[in-house]
Amino acid sequence: MSITSPLFQHHKHCDEIFADAEEACEKGDWTVGAAAFELLRAQLETHFASEEELLFPAFEAATGMTSGPTEVMRGEHRQMRDLLAQMQVAVGSRDGDAFGGAAETLLILMQQHNMKEENILYPMCDNALGSSDVGASLAERLK
Repeated sequence: MSITSPLFQHHKHCDEIFADAEEACEKGDWTVGAAAFELLRAQLETHFASEEELLFPAFEAATGMTSGPTEVMRGEHRQMRDLLAQMQVAVGSRDGDAFGGAAETLLILMQQHNMKEENILYPMCDNALGSSDVGASLAERLK
């Protein structure tokens, strides 16, 4: 198993929760939608923090690259957090249009972000970190 395998798996997990939240909110089932959205927000925050606190620093220390792909990913995490905040407000006010608009933007950003991580950054991390214990720490956090 590669160091970044838990992150690949967690991307899929978050995608499933996202679909549940979006479907419920589109139907106007705000109770289910709010619960699914809160789970999504918490899982994405755990994912972002795991990368920002464990993976990225280890990669930067191993490679000396501090203003490359990890900087781009951190910036995209900030954008996604902003969209999640907009979605939180929309859920609270039961505003389907606002939720749908922010959700559509978040989905596109997440898809592009995950492709960059899975096809570029994660392989770089696996190569740079070799037999590091970062993978076990990521797996523990992303249970």
